[in-house]
Amino acid sequence: MYSSFIIDFETRSRPLLRTLDLLYDYLMRARATGAVFARTVVAPPWGLRLDGSIQLSVHAVTRGRAWMWLDDPSNATELLPGEITLVRGGSPHYIAHESGADCLESDTFRVKHALSATAADHASTIFLCGAYQFSGDVGNGLLEALPQSTTISYAIGEPLQEVISLISRELLNSEPGQQTVLDRLLDVLLVLALRSDFRDSEKAPGWYVALANPRLRATLQVMHDDPSHSWTVPELAEVSGLSRAAFAKSFREAIGQAPLQYLTEWRMTLARDLLRNGNVSLANIALEVGYSSPYAFATAFRRHHGMPPGVWRKQQPSELLTLNGVTDPSAQLAPSVHA
Repeated sequence: MYSSFIIDFETRSRPLLRTLDLLYDYLMRARATGAVFARTVVAPPWGLRLDGSIQLSVHAVTRGRAWMWLDDPSNATELLPGEITLVRGGSPHYIAHESGADCLESDTFRVKHALSATAADHASTIFLCGAYQFSGDVGNGLLEALPQSTTISYAIGEPLQEVISLISRELLNSEPGQQTVLDRLLDVLLVLALRSDFRDSEKAPGWYVALANPRLRATLQVMHDDPSHSWTVPELAEVSGLSRAAFAKSFREAIGQAPLQYLTEWRMTLARDLLRNGNVSLANIALEVGYSSPYAFATAFRRHHGMPPGVWRKQQPSELLTLNGVTDPSAQLAPSVHA
């Protein structure tokens, strides 16, 4: 038996019964296929260094314990069964049997501990690592709402525990369609984890906080559903059921931006992601994000970014789902055992 072992990791006419889920909207616009997972069985001493290029790492211990830290091992976090830890990219992080242990790069770690799964005993730790690669600026906006690392506890029988168990079982064997299953399970895992973190955090993004207000939620819905519409503050106030002054005040207090400023930021975020797709013309991008002509869009884009959209597009590197140099998650396999 074996499992993938890669640490390198519409419009306003939508039915009214559909309640906007901005978290869904962000994730579906931002997600990149090719979830990378590792189910690791290892006995002490051991230590693993994970590259900071991984945009979002997900760690869960299913047996035993481990320690995770960023720059300073004295601030290490203990990882135990019943918890899930999210780590934002930007700098390396480390996982080991004890804080401050020597940590190996993933390739060296994989070679050194290749037989751990077959020789596992009760002293071994079993943990899952998942890597999620977001696409474009919509994904970056979601990541920026998270702390550098956060640990979320869950109880037996809660949805997070069930999803982690499903992932662990899926990694025991290589089956047809496994990558699709892992992609979807990681989506579910992220939604549950982000929802839990945002619900309990004082630094949750303004748009998430605003969803608790039905009037503001209605205006966010129409802006996200139809960014191409030429929205005005009076129109948005009417959607909210508030006066123009009351709506503008409530929106700014909840989200930290004026309504049209938020709308412009969202349009520019969508435009940047469309520009990264070289197949979309400026004329189509302009229509998609609410500008009457390519010239009007180019003027707004230049004002926002300091350069024309065509120049900005040429400066963007191509985005590949590359995790520590590996682009094909199915290319490397390693043994595994039941947790």
